[in-house]
Amino acid sequence: MRIICGTILAAAVAAGAVRAEVPKTGDGRVELVKAEEVHARNGVGNFIAKLEAGKPVTVAYLGGSITEMSGWRNMTTDWLRKTYPAAEVEEVHAAIGGTGSGLGVFRLGHDALSKNPDLLFVEFATNDSSESAESIWRNFDGIVQQTWRKNPKTDIVFVYTITTRMMGEYGSGKMNHAASAMEHLAGYYGIPSVCFGPRVTEEVKAGRLIMSLGEVPTAVPKETPDRDRLINEELKKKGQTLFAKDGVHPALPGHEFYLKSIIAAFEAMRALPPADHAPFVGKPFFDGMLAEAKMVPIDEAMLVGKGWTKLAENEPEQKSFEKRGGQFWRADRPSAKLAFRFRGTKCGVYDLLAPKGANVRITVDGKVTRESCPRFDSYCWYTRLAPLWVFDGEEGEHSVEIEVLEGQPDRTLVKKEPTDTSKYDGTWFQPCQIMVVGDVVD
Repeated sequence: MRIICGTILAAAVAAGAVRAEVPKTGDGRVELVKAEEVHARNGVGNFIAKLEAGKPVTVAYLGGSITEMSGWRNMTTDWLRKTYPAAEVEEVHAAIGGTGSGLGVFRLGHDALSKNPDLLFVEFATNDSSESAESIWRNFDGIVQQTWRKNPKTDIVFVYTITTRMMGEYGSGKMNHAASAMEHLAGYYGIPSVCFGPRVTEEVKAGRLIMSLGEVPTAVPKETPDRDRLINEELKKKGQTLFAKDGVHPALPGHEFYLKSIIAAFEAMRALPPADHAPFVGKPFFDGMLAEAKMVPIDEAMLVGKGWTKLAENEPEQKSFEKRGGQFWRADRPSAKLAFRFRGTKCGVYDLLAPKGANVRITVDGKVTRESCPRFDSYCWYTRLAPLWVFDGEEGEHSVEIEVLEGQPDRTLVKKEPTDTSKYDGTWFQPCQIMVVGDVVD
C-alpha cells in the first residue's frame, strides 16, 4: 500500500481553468484509477494546527449507511480525542443510510455546515456506484463549493469504502468507478483521499479476510440461534476474519481496517502546512451547478386544504427525524396539497417514506408530471427520510403542487411482515423541507 503526496496545478486554478479532459469509456463512466491507500495532496493542515494548539474542533461525517453505523466514524473521533487529548473534538453525525451524493449536496448545509466543521469527511463511493461520472462531479462540486464558500479554511477528506462487488476492480489494483470519478475531482481541488480498498484487498488475497457470509462454507444451519458466533469461531480456527456479513456493511474487524487507513492518512498529512482553499471558490472542476443547492423549511402558508397537522415534539416521526429535517407536517387525507413557487433549475421535497405513506400527484406549472408517486416502498416496515424529486430543467420561475390521492400504495411490496394491520392503514404525506437550486419565492 503506497501513500501518495501531491500538489495541485495552482497556476491553472488561478487562471480559472476548469478540469482537463478526463478519460471515459463512452457510457458515462471514467477509466478506473490506480488504487492507493492515501493521497495526501494539500492535507488537513488547518485542522491539525487547531488540534496541536489544543483548540476545540468540529468533525463532520457526510455519507451513507457505512458511515451512519457505529464503526469507522466514531472510531475516528475516538482516535482523534486520544491522540490530541488537549483538544475538544466534537463529532457531527451527518450520514443517512441508503443515500448518495445527490441528496447529500442538498442536505449538506443543514446537516453539516450549519455546525461550522473544521474537517468534513465525505463518503459516497458505495452508494454512488451506479451514478454517471458527470452526476458525481456535479454533486461533489456542489459539496466542495458550498463548504469553502462558507469557510475556505474547512479541510475536506474523501473516503472510499469497499464492498464485495468491487473486489474485481480492487483485485486488479484499480478503484471502482465512483471512487475513480471522485479522485479526478479530488486531484483538481487538492483534497486528500483515503481509499479503504487496498488494505482490505491485501488481507483478502492473503487469505486472512473473508468478504461476506456467502463466501463461507459452513456446517452451521441458518436457523441456529447463535450462528454468527459459531461461524466466527470456525473462521478463527483457520486464522480468518469476516469483513461483513452482507459484503457491504463491515463488522467490527472491517471497521478496524478502515481506521488503520485513516490513521495512515493522518500520519502522511501531519507535516503538511495549513492551506487556504479560497482560490477554488467559484472555480469548479465540472460545472458548479449545485453550488447553490440547499434546503428551505416548509412554511404553513404552503399547505392547502384540510388534513394538515404540524407534528408535535412527542410524535415518533418528529422525535426521530427532527435533527435531519426540522419541522415535519402531515397530510392524512386525499386532496390535501403542498403548493409553492421557486425560481431556479432543480427542485424536490424532503419527506418520509413510511408504512402509512400515500400516493401523491406532482403538478409543475399547471402540468401533471407524475400522476402517482408512492411515499412507500418495499422497505417501509420502517420509516425513513427520502427525496421526492419534482423538477430538473431550465432556469425560471415555476409553480409546484403535490396532492395526496385517494387510495393506498400496494402494501404487499413489504415481504417482511403482514401488511393488513393498522400500522399500514393510512394515506400520509409528511414533508419537512424543499430542496432547491435557486430560491423559494412568495
